[in-house]
Amino acid sequence: MSSVPSPAVEAPFAPPVLTLHERRVLGVLVEKAKTTPDVYPLSINALMTGCNQKSNRDPVMDMSEGDVEDALLSGQKKSLTIRITGGRVERWRHDLYTVWRVDKVELAVLAELLVRGPQTEGELRGRANRMEPINDLDALRTVLKPLVERKLVVYLTPEGRRGTVLTHGFHEAHELERLKAKVAATDWDNEPRPAAEGKPRVSVEAPSDLALQVNALKTRLADLEATVAELAGQMRHLREK
Repeated sequence: MSSVPSPAVEAPFAPPVLTLHERRVLGVLVEKAKTTPDVYPLSINALMTGCNQKSNRDPVMDMSEGDVEDALLSGQKKSLTIRITGGRVERWRHDLYTVWRVDKVELAVLAELLVRGPQTEGELRGRANRMEPINDLDALRTVLKPLVERKLVVYLTPEGRRGTVLTHGFHEAHELERLKAKVAATDWDNEPRPAAEGKPRVSVEAPSDLALQVNALKTRLADLEATVAELAGQMRHLREK
């Protein structure tokens, strides 16, 4: 009597640990693909400009072309990045939709966490909204639910409170513990905490919608500046031919 083979069971996805440079490069690839698609895929020079932006980046970095290329090659080994050859300038794109099995809104959320790190739900909604529409916090939480279940997103403070803080799930375990301790020592959640003797408690209010709109406009301006820099670089390259 022949036995019937058992159906293959798909292995659960485990978020890879990413270096700081890999996080920044992947976040920028996603961001530029969504906000400046006319210049995507990106050259290494354009990626370096995007990685070192002063706005919408935390921490602000000073990556060299070598740093960017190393992160791209490392990502390529993990099937996260793809090299595009054949043109005047070598370019790169991400393959995160395939590897991470996410939709376009989920990827926008992850990209913001990759370029900015820990932030409140309100901040995340406002920043990711420039790439994909997220109408309100309830809509954001619907997007976050499967990402949290898959450990692609990690809450650093209890869910459901005003000012809840979260981050991406590509950290080392010790990094996550350090971030949780850091957040716990501040007033991100806007809840009362026992104040030290003689020291008044300082609360951090969640950003207003107007502040989020201003931040989104600043980030959009930085995106446009990066695009102009990339086009200027292409013009210089053509003149040198």
